[in-house]
Amino acid sequence: MGVAAQTQPESALALRGLTRRYGERVALADVTLTLELGQTLAVLGPNGAGKTTLLRLLATLLRPHAGELSVLGHALPAESWAVSGRIGLLAHEPLLYRDLTVRENLRLHATLHAVGAQRSAQVLELAGLERRADEPLRTLSRGLVQRAAICRALLHEPDLLLLDEPYANLDPSARARVEPLIGRSTGKTRILVSHDPRAALEEADLVLGLSRGRVEFVAPPLEVDAAALGRLYA
Repeated sequence: MGVAAQTQPESALALRGLTRRYGERVALADVTLTLELGQTLAVLGPNGAGKTTLLRLLATLLRPHAGELSVLGHALPAESWAVSGRIGLLAHEPLLYRDLTVRENLRLHATLHAVGAQRSAQVLELAGLERRADEPLRTLSRGLVQRAAICRALLHEPDLLLLDEPYANLDPSARARVEPLIGRSTGKTRILVSHDPRAALEEADLVLGLSRGRVEFVAPPLEVDAAALGRLYA
């Protein structure tokens, strides 16, 4: 008897009326969109728009108060256990221990995901950190810390990348170094939060504009013009 083929999810993300509150304040309200596997969603909006809340919902760190949320074919929060290990989160904070070295931080993360030492060495080399890997995080520049955080997010080879300002604190040389790891050429499904709308539009297949938790637009990048961006950041 043959082995049954695995069913592939129809889409990477499916949001229907997704809503999240903090007390009486609505952080996200009625967000609806679909993103296909391998596509990039750019999330734009001013501070307080709900961008970080959306990433935390997708990363299974928060539960929605209303609506439906499916990530990589799994309904959240009921099936968070099946998808959390397939997500790589690069948050605003590096999610690393400052008193540990870069290598020690990766070793800890590798243990959580049952990843071997060879993979840690690989990502350190790709990010250009192998010579600084045994220095405590607190002694490193912000740019090097950002590269270490990228290594952590990619260590377990996730299917979905959640990227909050991924190029923050990186000079052009460092950005070019990590671009093959987190850029469009990876072919990964990506959620890209950025304060640089023009750069984000160049990388996106779909754009979500948020303001005070409300959806201003969901559109392909070619349909997001200067007027739409002006209204979003007004």
